Amino acid sequence: MATKLKYGIVGCGGIANGKHLPAISKLKEVELAAFCDIIPDRAEKANKEYAGGKGKVFKNYKDLLKENLDAVIVCTPNISHSEISVAALLSGKNVLCEKPMAINYKEAKEMIAARDKSGKILTIGYQNRFRQDSLFLKTECSTGTLGEIYFAKATAIRRRAVPTWGVFLDEEKQGGGPLIDIGTHALDLTLFMMNNYEPLYAVGTVYHKLNKDKNTGNAWGDWDTKKFTVEDSAFGFVVMKNGATIILQSSWALNITEVREAVTTLCGTKGGADMPAAGELEFNGVKNGKQFTMKPDLGAGGVAFYGGEIPKDTDLEAECFLKAIQGKEKPYIQAEEAAVVTKILEGIYKSASSGKPYYFDGK
Repeated sequence: MATKLKYGIVGCGGIANGKHLPAISKLKEVELAAFCDIIPDRAEKANKEYAGGKGKVFKNYKDLLKENLDAVIVCTPNISHSEISVAALLSGKNVLCEKPMAINYKEAKEMIAARDKSGKILTIGYQNRFRQDSLFLKTECSTGTLGEIYFAKATAIRRRAVPTWGVFLDEEKQGGGPLIDIGTHALDLTLFMMNNYEPLYAVGTVYHKLNKDKNTGNAWGDWDTKKFTVEDSAFGFVVMKNGATIILQSSWALNITEVREAVTTLCGTKGGADMPAAGELEFNGVKNGKQFTMKPDLGAGGVAFYGGEIPKDTDLEAECFLKAIQGKEKPYIQAEEAAVVTKILEGIYKSASSGKPYYFDGK
């Protein structure tokens, strides 16, 4: 029997338990061998649940990196993504780092430099690319169905769904609020579909209008107004070097009824596409002089999905990372692409701070 690849996970909180650990545990070729968290009880719990207590537990990620591991999953607050990923790469580990790649473009580039120096795999946790609607849309965009995509909307709008746990509300540890947390997914999808990673400038607005409210009606209970230091909503207008325009909308708390998260709208010279909600997709255009819309059946099974079961996006993400480590295919999320997402988010924040357009080439 072939030796299993050994994985370690740094950060055993919500995203690890809700996404990565369940998906990795399904991979027969992988052994979860090391768990790290600054709260040891969380690492112990994950070890018992996903490794039967046979893994090693650490409080400091530097100690975990001394282990003989093939890969490390980074699930820590945003501020430490780059630091831990760089250290893991330089210690000879392949890395899957949660989104966003880093809190700024400088740190994202440091991660890429470490990848190049180590020769290891570096990919970022944008699992929404693996949804069935996203996979279908990417194929259509790649084959030219929409033509030249020159206008798009990246949308991540919640009405009252502010995450009140962990460090989500802490600007210092997270680098921002809904823009960097969920807006990053919508922007990643949009850039990926457009295959356009050359931004010219961004104009941004950031709001702290509702974060001091009480009796909020929030999905996860009222937030602590003293801890809510990040924005409650943020919006960006991005112009690409080829003239294409992207409008980015993000919120955790906004007085609106139309809520949509991690979706994109694309307008091209030959047709358009829209995700009314995550997992839904429709195309529009003109044929024979008539307007039309088309909705593909994304729930249909086939031989690729034995028994008609549609694979989960998180499972596909884990499988893709494994195959990249095995040398069977390239990472579906390239670090250079994720770095541009971080670059644009940083530009929106800087524009909002200065009140002026932010030019990415410094002009």
